Amino acid sequence: MRIYIAILAMLLPAAAWAHPGHGGSGFISGLAHPFSGLDHVLGMLAAGVWAARSDGIRRWIILAAFLGGMLAGGMFGLNGIVPPFIESAVAASVLASALLVALAMRLPLPAQAGVAAFFALWHGIAHGAELPTMAAPLGYACGFLAATAVLLGSGLALGSMLRNNQRDRWLGAGIAMLAVTLFGT
Repeated sequence: MRIYIAILAMLLPAAAWAHPGHGGSGFISGLAHPFSGLDHVLGMLAAGVWAARSDGIRRWIILAAFLGGMLAGGMFGLNGIVPPFIESAVAASVLASALLVALAMRLPLPAQAGVAAFFALWHGIAHGAELPTMAAPLGYACGFLAATAVLLGSGLALGSMLRNNQRDRWLGAGIAMLAVTLFGT
């Protein structure tokens, strides 16, 4: 029961599905952004849970690839390279990540790292594109990467706790159901 309360507590700050401005600028604004949308929270949690299915250094490589994809995407978004379908791409990456967890997909490490980086790219573009005009880009990037690391770590911890009894697959299915609702926003 405690695990369900912890999950609920993590999702409450993300109850607003929109991505409003975050007041302030730089690091604090970047730190707040990933928690401002259910799409980002679910996507990063799902990526962490998926990485938890791997052992040893593999899980850290997957998480590092996700952070690298976020950074690359952030650079695209910051420079105005934002496709018109960005919100759909983010939602699709959340759904796909959740399905990878629900189906307990195991891929070779290069493919798994590539998929994680590709999914993160879309989230990064959205983060970079929504950079407040007054924010310092470097501080903002550091903030959203730190928040992403926290969410990935939370997913990793959650996935590690649930992995041995296959409950992580149920969590993936639940995230997938929530992800479907993201397409209507």
